[in-house]
Amino acid sequence: MSGIREVSEVRRFERVGAHTHIKGLGLDENLKAVRIKDGMVGQEKAREAAGLVVEMIKQGKLAGKCIILAGPPGTGKTALAVAISRELGPHVPFIQLSASEVYSAERKKTEVLVEAMRKAIGVEIHELREVYEGEVTDLKFNMVPHPYNPYQKVPESVRIRLRTTEEERTVEAGAHIAEQLIAYGVTEGCVIQIDAETGRVVNLGLCAESEKAKLYEIDARRRVPRPSGKVKKQKEFVYTLTLADLDELHARRRRGGLFSLLFGFGAESREIDPEVRAAVDEEVKRMVDEGRAFIHPGVLFIDDAHMLDLEAFSFLSRAMESELSPIIILATNRGFARIRGTDVESPFGFPLDLIDRAVIITTEEYDEDTIREILRIRAREEDIAVDEEALEELTRIGARTSLRYAVQLLSLAAQNARVAKRDRVEVEDVRRVSELFMDVGEAAEYLRKYEEKMMKH
Repeated sequence: MSGIREVSEVRRFERVGAHTHIKGLGLDENLKAVRIKDGMVGQEKAREAAGLVVEMIKQGKLAGKCIILAGPPGTGKTALAVAISRELGPHVPFIQLSASEVYSAERKKTEVLVEAMRKAIGVEIHELREVYEGEVTDLKFNMVPHPYNPYQKVPESVRIRLRTTEEERTVEAGAHIAEQLIAYGVTEGCVIQIDAETGRVVNLGLCAESEKAKLYEIDARRRVPRPSGKVKKQKEFVYTLTLADLDELHARRRRGGLFSLLFGFGAESREIDPEVRAAVDEEVKRMVDEGRAFIHPGVLFIDDAHMLDLEAFSFLSRAMESELSPIIILATNRGFARIRGTDVESPFGFPLDLIDRAVIITTEEYDEDTIREILRIRAREEDIAVDEEALEELTRIGARTSLRYAVQLLSLAAQNARVAKRDRVEVEDVRRVSELFMDVGEAAEYLRKYEEKMMKH
C-alpha cells in the first residue's frame, strides 16, 4: 500500500542568470522610462526608443526593418534585447543568436541565418474540427482473441456513452479508438475528446461533477468541468507554430522513403530545400487570406554582430525585403572597424547600405548611482544581504573597472561571507575578493610586468 506524506516545502529548479532580474523595459503608460522599474536602471533614452520599437512590433508595422544596438561593452545592450522580449510576451517569437554560432555550425552560414529568421516568425493557425466531447458515463469494450495468439484478447470495438450539460449520447467506435482509450487509461468519469475525422482521442481529465470525482479525496488526475453544448460539435483549435516548424514538417513529408520512415536517416542534418520553404510560404499566405491563420512577426537578436562577414550582411539585407521577415536586432560594441571579409572600414563594422536601412539605439556608460542600484537589484535577485558600506565599496570598484566585474565580485563576496559563517556581506569580504581576483586593467598590467617571461604564440 502506497504511503502519503506531507512535504512542508516544494523546491523548484532555480538558476540565477545574468539577466533573470529583467522583467521589462520599465516604462510608464506614456512610454516614458521610470528610473528604476522592472529590473532596469538608467539608460532612459535607449529604453524609451526600445518602447517605441515594441509598440510598432505589436502592431505589425516594423517587419522587414533592422535595429542596431550600439554601445561600449557592459552597458546593457543584451539586457535591452531581453527586456524587449519580455515586453513582447510569450506569443511573439524571440530568437537570440550569437554571430559566432553562424560559423560554428556544420552548415552553410546562410542556412543558419535563414533558419533563425524563420524561427522568429510565428504562425497562429485556427482550425475548425468536428469532435465528440463529453463525460464518459458508460464504457464497454468488445474483446476478441488475438489473430496470432488465441490466449490473448484485444479490443475489436467499443461503445461509449458521453454526457454534456445539454444531452447524453451513445457512440460506437472501432479498434483504433478502443486501443487509444485503453492506452490513455480512460474510465467512467473521464472527460474525453474524439476527433471525428482522424479518430484521435484526448483524455482531458476527470469530470469535477462526476461520482468518481466525489469518491476519491486525493486523485492525481486533473479536474475539469463537464463540457457544455452537444456531444457532437464543431470546435476551434488554435496551434502556434513557427515557419521553421512548418518547413521541417513539410520537408519530412517530402523526404519519405523506406529508410526515412524506419530509421529517420538525415532528418536532423539535411538542409531544407528552398522549394519546401516557398511551398510553406504560399500555404501560409493562403491560410491568412482565408482567415484561418495569423502571422506574428517576431524578433531575431544577433549579438556581437560585427563578427558577421560581408556575405552574411548581404544575405540579411536581402532577407529583410521579404514579405515574411522578422525584426532583426544587431548588437555591437565596435566603433569604426573593418568589415569582416574585406579591407573596408565602416561604422560598427557593418556595410553602409545596411546601416542606412536601420534605426540605431545607443547605450551610455553607467554612472555610480546607476551601478549602485543595479548591484542592489542583483543582490536581491541572488538573495544576498549586503551592508551599505560593502555596497559602496562594490560601487566604487564598478565605477573604476566595469559593472560586470562588480557583479561578479558581489557573488564572490557572498561566498566568502558564507565561508566565514556570516549572514551578510561586509566590506572586508569585498576587499578580500578584490585582492584575490583581477579586473581587465590589472590583468593587462600583470602581463606587461611579466611580458618577457610569458610565452607568445
